[in-house]
Amino acid sequence: MDRSVTYLVAAVAVLAVVVLVIVVRAGRRAATRPGRAVPTGRPARGGPHRLAPGDRVRIREREYAVSGTIRLVEGDWSWVQHLLDDASGTRHRLSVEDGPDLELVLWTAEPGATVTPGAPTIDLGGRRYTWAETGQARYTATGETGLPAAGTMRYHDYQSGGGARLSFEAYGEEGWRVARGDLLDPTELTIQPAAEER
Repeated sequence: MDRSVTYLVAAVAVLAVVVLVIVVRAGRRAATRPGRAVPTGRPARGGPHRLAPGDRVRIREREYAVSGTIRLVEGDWSWVQHLLDDASGTRHRLSVEDGPDLELVLWTAEPGATVTPGAPTIDLGGRRYTWAETGQARYTATGETGLPAAGTMRYHDYQSGGGARLSFEAYGEEGWRVARGDLLDPTELTIQPAAEER
């Protein structure tokens, strides 16, 4: 009888540990979903989430003007991309994504890149990038984006060491847009809303 009780207690303890491990892992997967991570039902924070055409931002001692904003939704998740203009004429964008932490990435267009997405790793500019995420989202665009006001976008995201990123995006039926990105610390960004310039 004592042995039966001991086995029963041991079995219940093992079952409890297994259930706990499953719950913890499921919570971690939800919390660490790469990239696109702002639940759409949650109000966005201020700052970079609320940039709008006409605002100015300073990133790593360089000035940019916000020319357009693209808001994207994939399932229960959303994120924002702000198109940035500077004196060089190079296309830049700032992506703003929330997860466990705010993630800001400054992207620079690579219009001459000949690489295409799909492979597990991609070499570009002397760096090897590893696949991180693929998906499709709905978007709405405001300001000067060169896009219809609404539509769909497909993407493939890759990552490398030191916060380096590589993205492929295709809006509607167009071909892939390639951009390399750098992960930013929020302290590297200063915002000057357009209203402050008046």
